[in-house]
Amino acid sequence: MKNVVVLGKGALAIKACGWFKASPEYKLLAVVADIPEPTWTESVSEWAVQNEIALITTGNYKDLSEALNIDLVVSIFYGKIIKEDFINRCGDIINLHNSPLPKYRGVRPINWALRNNEKTHGVTIHRVTKGIDDGPILGQVVYPIYPDIEEVEDVYNKALDYGWLLFQDVMSKYDYAAKHAKPQEGSYPYYSMNTSKYLGERQDFRRQ
Repeated sequence: MKNVVVLGKGALAIKACGWFKASPEYKLLAVVADIPEPTWTESVSEWAVQNEIALITTGNYKDLSEALNIDLVVSIFYGKIIKEDFINRCGDIINLHNSPLPKYRGVRPINWALRNNEKTHGVTIHRVTKGIDDGPILGQVVYPIYPDIEEVEDVYNKALDYGWLLFQDVMSKYDYAAKHAKPQEGSYPYYSMNTSKYLGERQDFRRQ
């Protein structure tokens, strides 16, 4: 049985927690909610309390007890950069990212895809390394988007659905997927919070 910690926020992180809690192959040791939690989605903290799972109330993965033997960490929309010392402490760390990596590394990938009039977007599960969103890929789904008529909110909801399917698929064959993870190839820009001011009408969930 693998010991698991989940980092993140929102409905998809909650679904992942529930999947691990129900699985005979994994033990959900703790949840680290992204603090402050957004008010527009469900609370991971409330889920952890209701299901009697240890909760790190600070939102900081560094506050996990060093006595924990962590085989796997799963990050789903977690806002903090995971440092190398913690990566080395865990058996493996994987992240679900809302883009078809290596495209759209960094923050607000859906906003940028729509801003750039992309016709497809995606969801990726990749291994966390000391870089940002640049680790080997365990699985990916690419789906169509329609910038002329779709809002960020529309594509985000698609990403939740495809992300959940991808999560279940990758975790059902995790050992194989992890062993055969593929390095990312190609040179693409990284989008930081400082670049968000250039999003124009794609700054928010919906255009005004």
